[in-house]
Amino acid sequence: MIAYRPVRKMGATSFDDVMALAIRGSGTGIWDRDVLTGAIHYSDGWAEILGYRPEEISSRIEDSYQRVHPDDLAYVQATMRDHFEGLTPSYEVEHRLRCRDGSYKWVMSRGRVVSRDEAGQALRMVGTTSDISSIRSLTDQLHQSIALMTNLTNEVPGLVFQCRREPDNTARLTYASARIEEIYELTAAQVALNTAAIHERIHPDDREMYLATLAAATAGLTPWHCVFRVLLPVQGLRWRQVDAHPLRLPDGATVWHGLVVDATARKRMEQELHDLARVDHLTGLPNRRAFTERMEDVWRSMQDGASPQIVMAMIDIDHFKAINDQYGHATGDGVIRHVASVVMETLRSTDDTGRVGGEEFAACLHEIDLTQASAIAERLRLAIADVPVRVGGHTIAVTASIGISEMCETDVSSDDALARADMALYFAKKNGRNCVALATPGERGMGVEAALLPR
Repeated sequence: MIAYRPVRKMGATSFDDVMALAIRGSGTGIWDRDVLTGAIHYSDGWAEILGYRPEEISSRIEDSYQRVHPDDLAYVQATMRDHFEGLTPSYEVEHRLRCRDGSYKWVMSRGRVVSRDEAGQALRMVGTTSDISSIRSLTDQLHQSIALMTNLTNEVPGLVFQCRREPDNTARLTYASARIEEIYELTAAQVALNTAAIHERIHPDDREMYLATLAAATAGLTPWHCVFRVLLPVQGLRWRQVDAHPLRLPDGATVWHGLVVDATARKRMEQELHDLARVDHLTGLPNRRAFTERMEDVWRSMQDGASPQIVMAMIDIDHFKAINDQYGHATGDGVIRHVASVVMETLRSTDDTGRVGGEEFAACLHEIDLTQASAIAERLRLAIADVPVRVGGHTIAVTASIGISEMCETDVSSDDALARADMALYFAKKNGRNCVALATPGERGMGVEAALLPR
């Protein structure tokens, strides 16, 4: 067996002495086991690790197993058995040992069989035991911190990610929280090598914008903000919002830390608010703002040659103030709703309509000449006049005046055609009401000539 006592020669410290001091200072002890007899001997430093005096440690292998934590014993014995049988080149295991005061320390035990008989049976094994309690404590703290951060990021209502983008624009997610399955219906493993799977989920109409904003933010090292649509296998069409910050690495790669959240509910609310701001709540028709915006689009299409023939119509309920004065505003509202329904039923589904004033409506008739538009306007006038309004216990005869005008390529905007139709409407009301008037650009520049259609 090995004796661990310092040897001094000629007043100088020997190599064995230096080794003994180094081993003791490193928190490591040495053990030497006779496999056949089961006797095991420990260095003084080994006993010190556990707070024992050397004479308090027996040489019985059975006693050594009593010091191993019960939860670790089977693992320790199995690992040593594998080495005895030649299945592993050495013995190495982390486990807990009971100290003299009853507490446990984490240690790293390493050893190797140094002698075997002719049949290969282990005879002698020598090894070391090192105190790794502080390292294990730091490791446990690190694992706890990682677990805490993982749990926190997994609870964030969105995908927390870290993305590494190389100079050649290839990218991969080096970290993705569990919500990636909810946000993209993907797993972290599917994006660990590249982000192609995410790009495939982005709506085709938004993909170019998504990549362009990312490229601009990468080039300028500026925060990246993007709202886009995705097409998911289960959830279908959804809105997503990404916000991330970049960090340029010395090798030219860019690391992004960011968050992707579900923006579907917000976008739906925005759309609803957008629609509400453009809908007349009394009739359900587009309001003046929405109708005007639509007419600007139509006028631009005409300028581009896409809409060759457009006719504008203005419709006004005759004597509406008298109806309000006689029957009240609630009945007046009923009259407006009735006329709106007649307008929608009479005009074609391809035409645009809107309520642009109190009792005033506007219509845009597409791909139609002035003669055809005049016939439709007359049909609408008759439909309003032929059906009395029954509202609030009253039966009220209602008529309307209508002015129409073509939209011209020379118009500066859609307002020009609407203004001519409005002047024709004024002409119809001035000349008896309950009729249709036609306006055409006059020979005197901006002047307008109007004529009544025969009834």
